[in-house]
Amino acid sequence: MKILSAEQIRKWDEFTILNEPISSLNLMERAASKCTEWLLDWGVTEKRIRIFCGKGNNGGDGLAIARQLAKREIFSDVYILEFGSLGTDDFQANLSRLHAFPVEIHFIQHADFFPELDKNDVVIDALFGSGLNRPLEGLSAELVQNINGSGATVISIDLPSGMFCDKPTTGEMIAADYTLTFQVLKLCLLFPENEPFFGFLSVLNIGLHPAYLSTVTSFYELVEMKLIKQIYEPRSNFSHKGTFGHALIIAGERGKMGAAVLCSKACLRSGAGLVTSMVPEEQFGIIQSALPEAMAMGHKEIEEIDWLKYTTVGIGPGIGTREEGARLMQKLLSHFNKPIVVDADGLNILAANEELLRELPPGSIISPHPKEFERLFGKTENQLERIQSARYHSQKLFVYIIVKGHNSVLACPDGQVYFNSTGNAGMATAGSGDVLTGMLTGLLAQGYSSKEACLLGVYLHGLSADIAVEVISQEALIAGDITDHVGKAFLLVSS
Repeated sequence: MKILSAEQIRKWDEFTILNEPISSLNLMERAASKCTEWLLDWGVTEKRIRIFCGKGNNGGDGLAIARQLAKREIFSDVYILEFGSLGTDDFQANLSRLHAFPVEIHFIQHADFFPELDKNDVVIDALFGSGLNRPLEGLSAELVQNINGSGATVISIDLPSGMFCDKPTTGEMIAADYTLTFQVLKLCLLFPENEPFFGFLSVLNIGLHPAYLSTVTSFYELVEMKLIKQIYEPRSNFSHKGTFGHALIIAGERGKMGAAVLCSKACLRSGAGLVTSMVPEEQFGIIQSALPEAMAMGHKEIEEIDWLKYTTVGIGPGIGTREEGARLMQKLLSHFNKPIVVDADGLNILAANEELLRELPPGSIISPHPKEFERLFGKTENQLERIQSARYHSQKLFVYIIVKGHNSVLACPDGQVYFNSTGNAGMATAGSGDVLTGMLTGLLAQGYSSKEACLLGVYLHGLSADIAVEVISQEALIAGDITDHVGKAFLLVSS
């Protein structure tokens, strides 16, 4: 699903009005009815409801919600932020309609008009939506502060008031418990720094015309199951282990052999035909007893290795950043010219040697978490800056950059940026990145392109964890549980 800017979303409304066709007022009514249905399902019936409206179309949504609730004999108090000018046409039309119902309407002209709120109230925030383009100030900012300090349950319509749709927010904004956004995720709802302000998120389908999406371009996209099913390649009945490639995993040192085991096992579970684990010679017993399906070879054997045997290489988990790890990285980059996967200690080695970073084979995949990203490419102030930096360096180096986290970001050399839609907080545990490295390497080994391997690997990684927490819980999830549920994730993708 394309992630659109505020301006593109506004034009989507216009396109729907023109091509459905439908009036803007009736489209607003439809959007409000979806919010009203959500509120009724949530259980707003027994609550004291306070609806705060600006005079734009977001406020018009709030007025329509108040009327629709009143038709069901659920009455609210409506508070309109008043600056002495008329609202939009649809706002004024909904205000006129609301006068026919026994709903108390109050106009807030200064702070003395703020109502007393408490923790038992439900506040519906319809002050400012995705069209906001400047920070809140004056009376608007004071009202937001008052709502935030009340302890009331806050439900924001479209976006929490004060939050910018396409860029980091500066200034005051509503801290919502729930956000009901329309049709598609907005970019701002994928920024981790905004999470404390939008709460639990629901995307409500308000029936915007689907044909619009084919007329608009965006380099931001949310990865969903539909795209993954298009990427996934079922196996031929006449295939054999050689069909699915030979992956080399360079990992592990004393005390960090768990990383090598996790990575190698995930590589096998993701479908690689053959996996060789290159680990310290004295650690062979660990890898071969923990993972009999993998072959083993020693770090020292890198001097005479036959690189042509391997389809791809994953390097980094547990190799350390001392001289031995750097030597392994240098040998690999000087002899192997097909796309590789680099993570963990491998990334820190690259960060310490910019020349090695520039030697990555075209199409390689690196998967830093935010701190590793900072070591590689410098500090960023917020998630949007980090995304923009990843996009720039992906194009500059011609590598695929996965910035790990909730809604992991994939920056591609073609300029596209993808946000993953699977995964959960249980994945914040040691070794989950090693599992991802193995999965990405295994998918590359099978012949998926680098972009396909990234999209499929990150999605399956998160989906496996989502399946696992259904029986394990987020708190109890460990990295090996992700690998153990990769099979079920494949079954869902292939069904």
